[in-house]
Amino acid sequence: MSDDSLRIVVIGPPWFEIPPRAYGGIEWLCYWLVEGLITRGHDVTLVAAGQNHTRAQFIRTHDEAPSARLGEPLPELIHAARAALALDQLELDVIHDHSFAGPLSAGARSIPTVVTAHGPVQGELGDYYRSLHPNVSLVAISEAQRRNAPDLPWVATVHNAIPVEEYPFRTDKDEFVLFLGRMSPEKGPHLAIDAAREAGWPLVLAGKCNEPREHDYFEREIQPRLGPDVDWIGQADTPTKKDLLARARCLLFPIQWEEPFGIVMAEAMACGTPVVALRGGSVPEVVEHEVTGFICDAPSELPEAIKRAELIDPSECRNRARLHFDVAAMVSRYESVYRRVTSIGNLD
Repeated sequence: MSDDSLRIVVIGPPWFEIPPRAYGGIEWLCYWLVEGLITRGHDVTLVAAGQNHTRAQFIRTHDEAPSARLGEPLPELIHAARAALALDQLELDVIHDHSFAGPLSAGARSIPTVVTAHGPVQGELGDYYRSLHPNVSLVAISEAQRRNAPDLPWVATVHNAIPVEEYPFRTDKDEFVLFLGRMSPEKGPHLAIDAAREAGWPLVLAGKCNEPREHDYFEREIQPRLGPDVDWIGQADTPTKKDLLARARCLLFPIQWEEPFGIVMAEAMACGTPVVALRGGSVPEVVEHEVTGFICDAPSELPEAIKRAELIDPSECRNRARLHFDVAAMVSRYESVYRRVTSIGNLD
């Protein structure tokens, strides 16, 4: 380690290994962040469940990631408790916690803790973040998220990111449009089906559907809409996801809530694929209207936007992804946050 290097612990969520085999956006971000920090010469320890697939030193909280129990309180609490015990034995400069319960122990340590708020920050969730110890420095993943709770102890906004060069770039597109996301009303796959059908384009529908509420929504809203023009393929693994994103005429993102950041939009643009989205949450921060896609104000506008998607230059999509949403930029911004809260090294 050089004199300018930091001793950093990254705490991931407990639900999937890092990186995940398929679903797990936060877990992928933790993986890319860890690898990027190590490349920059920092001493990094990862706290996560299952096996270690990174170059970091590793603290295991569960022998196997408790994916089947996603959302239950005890796996999260056990993860946080075991992480806290392990951290007491380490000499550290900063802790970066991406879990939900982990920040509760930050007040018991003198080491500064950076927490990225990956989800909503309104209502009781906002109250939770307001109740954390002053030792916690909160990072937003979009300005839209930050505006929803401007009184929280924000220290920075750092957009989520992807390794753009690892995504296949294609200018020639196949004859389908794509929805890629969870089967939930908030993500709007039913609107994607309706819009693609009205526009006259086949739709490939891919996404996670294994929780009870996802099954209920699928049976109620998606199953009755399926037909020969909708290809339901279920949850896509990483190679399949990248292939679909690269070949699709456009990605449909008919979001129905103030989503803090939709990483799939950046993934689509990295592949040279425009995004047709409804205005909400971080969408205007990610998509440049009429340059890398179309932002619509109502579902009735989606079909026409789908028809116009061929007007978007794939190279402009790739360039925007590389400039604003590449891992190198995210790692650099987090490094600046660490130096700010620790007062170690150059703050630039």
